Amino acid sequence: MTQPVDSANLTTADLLTLPPTIDVETGGRAFGLGRTTAYRLAREGKFPCKVVRAGGAWRVVTADLRRVLDLESGEQAAAS
Repeated sequence: MTQPVDSANLTTADLLTLPPTIDVETGGRAFGLGRTTAYRLAREGKFPCKVVRAGGAWRVVTADLRRVLDLESGEQAAAS
């Protein structure tokens, strides 16, 4: 099992280097949500970006998290 990113201080650079999926706690912190709220929203289908269920685990789709946070344009600008 992967360890959560130290998400108390996620920077844009951190968000751009995340793996394809992350745990709900880390994804929630990117939106300023606590662990309990993030999991509740995931269970209710109301999390701010795409979340998938993999066995007993909830995983946040990092590409969608970046899209919702409008970090795609920043990533493209950095690549230019």
